[in-house]
Amino acid sequence: MNYFKHETAIIDEGAQIGENSKIWHWSHICGGAKIGNSCSLGQNVFIGNKVLLGNNVKIQNNVSVYDNVIIEDDVFCGPSMVFTNVINPRSEIIRKDEYKTTQVKKGSTIGANATIICGVTLGEYCFIAAGAVVTKNVKPYALMAGVPAKQIGWISKYGERIDLPNSGSGEFYCPKTKIKYHLTHDVLSSSI
Repeated sequence: MNYFKHETAIIDEGAQIGENSKIWHWSHICGGAKIGNSCSLGQNVFIGNKVLLGNNVKIQNNVSVYDNVIIEDDVFCGPSMVFTNVINPRSEIIRKDEYKTTQVKKGSTIGANATIICGVTLGEYCFIAAGAVVTKNVKPYALMAGVPAKQIGWISKYGERIDLPNSGSGEFYCPKTKIKYHLTHDVLSSSI
């Protein structure tokens, strides 16, 4: 075993957990889950069978990652944020064959108590503010807030707000790293 497991954590047979990952108090990892290297799963985290976590993913306390959620490298999931996997759940109707896939792209941040409605893609390095409810796809580097979430700006890989319009074109710089970003047709990209 090349990872840390707290004595209260439950890891079902078959789960794949990468090197240097840490599974903390009262967490449960289902047998079909695949977890990358150097991940940290906080207290009371649940990881479903059909879940894929990349490398260096940080999942804070009280987060459930249900089936059909794919999380790429370097993603941060804040405390008590929520993923869903059924768009119209009913207790008396089985809908396991209707799960929608949610993708969280590299470097994204999801703030505390945010909710991600199933079937969306969160673009690379986007930032979902605490308490936001995401109901549609999010552009790379977009800063999202509110209920339902709306884009309120742009954010750099470093996590700093970039001062530029929500639409249009041009070149802009991260205030901390001075890395150049290009805005073209309402899509932000980095020069590195």
